Amino acid sequence: MKKAVAAKPAKKAVAAKPVPKAAAAKSAESVKKADAAKPAKPVKKTAAKPESRTALVRRARRINRELAEVYPYAHPELDFENPFQLLVATVLSAQTTDLRVNQTTPALFAKYPTPEDLAAANPEDVEELIRPTGFFRAKTKSIMGLAAALRDEFGGEVPGRLEDLVKLPGVGRKTAFVVMGNAFGRPGITVDTHFGRLVRRWKWTEETDPDKVEKAVGELFPKSDWTMLSHRVIFHGRRICHARKPACGACPIAPLCPAYGEGETDPEKAKKLLKYEKGGFPGQRLKPPQSYLDAGGIPAPPLGATAPPATGE
Repeated sequence: MKKAVAAKPAKKAVAAKPVPKAAAAKSAESVKKADAAKPAKPVKKTAAKPESRTALVRRARRINRELAEVYPYAHPELDFENPFQLLVATVLSAQTTDLRVNQTTPALFAKYPTPEDLAAANPEDVEELIRPTGFFRAKTKSIMGLAAALRDEFGGEVPGRLEDLVKLPGVGRKTAFVVMGNAFGRPGITVDTHFGRLVRRWKWTEETDPDKVEKAVGELFPKSDWTMLSHRVIFHGRRICHARKPACGACPIAPLCPAYGEGETDPEKAKKLLKYEKGGFPGQRLKPPQSYLDAGGIPAPPLGATAPPATGE
């Protein structure tokens, strides 16, 4: 009996098996290896070959060609019938949507159809008319000031030269290029918030200053492309490549975009993010071009009319 009892501790000593030590060493080694492998991903990214200038130009121009197919009807989204209306509407569009401007300007232009009329207006009346666009006091000063300058210095006509336009109150390079490109057919790049955001996402430039963005992008394209390029990029920024939630899964230029994946990549979910005519909603113009209507675009409703929720950014 005693011998049987003595045999038990011998079994325990065997059960203390040194095998798990080797397994533990193996496991520790594999954990070390796994930990060492973790930083590999970011290292790969930073080690990526920089895009050559030639490759950048080719990719940028290909994006422009693709956008031309997606938006053959791209156009300025401010309603206007003459250079004076476009100039005033562009000044009013600062820090608001083109839709809000388009809903506001019919009453303004009906009352003050010429620079002479607007220059002689009562500022309080003008303020009341343009109140929906926001910052209405500052904007009243600008549009009445530019109207007076047109009357006094340019015979009541809007000049078609950059150097003349930027001298007018409230008119910077962006506004000047909108007017030159769309009222006079002179090439210009319009760097608004959409344009700046997209060209940085596409790595066309890393500049944030609008004048530097304009210069950098202008060097990638022939001058003849500048005006339509601006319209296409802005259209894309409003409809698909949004600031907060880009619809990456519904984007026709996704294979060319270094920022793909910043937004929703699931095609069905991405479709629900599309805006304006791409999402079946009204556009920004009350009187859009016929080509836009032919492509399925819906005119915007006038001020105060019942309409689907606003789809602007």
